[in-house]
Amino acid sequence: MTINSHLTEFAGLPVVPFDPDRPSAAAPDAVAWRLDLEGPGLAEDRFVALTESFLRGVTPAEVRALLIGDWGDSSASPAPVDLLVRLAPRLSGLRALFVGEMTYEQCEISWIVQADPAPLLAAYPDLEILRIRGATQGLSLSPVRHLALREFAIEAGGLPGDVTRAVAACDLPALTHLELWLGTDEYGGDTTLADLAPILAGDRLPALRHLGLRNAEIADEVAAAVTQAPVVGRLESLDLSLGTLSDAGAEALLAGRPLTRLRRLDLHHHYLSPEARGRLVAALPGVEIDFSDRRPSARNGDRYVAVSE
Repeated sequence: MTINSHLTEFAGLPVVPFDPDRPSAAAPDAVAWRLDLEGPGLAEDRFVALTESFLRGVTPAEVRALLIGDWGDSSASPAPVDLLVRLAPRLSGLRALFVGEMTYEQCEISWIVQADPAPLLAAYPDLEILRIRGATQGLSLSPVRHLALREFAIEAGGLPGDVTRAVAACDLPALTHLELWLGTDEYGGDTTLADLAPILAGDRLPALRHLGLRNAEIADEVAAAVTQAPVVGRLESLDLSLGTLSDAGAEALLAGRPLTRLRRLDLHHHYLSPEARGRLVAALPGVEIDFSDRRPSARNGDRYVAVSE
């Protein structure tokens, strides 16, 4: 699987691509705006010009949600964090931000050059949703305290352990939704269970209700760790999808702390046998379980995450 289409909805709003040649009549706060360049060359200048054109066409303070797509040369130039920080006084109503919302045709996920998003969180103290695509190239995170953020996600073909440790060190008392795509070590995904341990303890995440540890090459080990963790007792949904979950992972889910409090368990893109799926259904009668996209076992027993390069 690759990321081959853009989002049509973000933060509960329909996504509208900004086209300077065809201005939209949508109210600034009624849609999520996507800023997206086509083609390489002079990335910063072109993206700054596009952004200024957008801000002239709307009332900036009324913009609620923004998606940053291709900034022109996304495999060579870092995400325009500095630009977004400078714009914070004008985008005072911004509540949801996605940095790197692009398809594989624009830039493969593991080639997107990111930057430290901590300055964004400092510049936008009222931001409620932050989503980042790409971690292998350039992503770092300075641990921060943010009182408003309720949803944080990092999509990656490989999530470096130092980024995971930094996420764990953040103080996010309002966070209800945390989603990390762990990926594979081939693309820098060297996150370990020890790196995840503070997140699974949940001490800095008192409001957490949804945990996604997705796209994981170590899905079976993650399943075992999650179901032994203190945080599982307060979760309403658990997402272990897009990874390499096998019957060993299913056994871990059955043997750990009871998951009967969950409303939803997302395991889609998996390697579970019919017998393992049946046992999970029998053990969790009130839980909605997504078993879609069962992957056929590859030669030599190889299993693959859904998104890597």
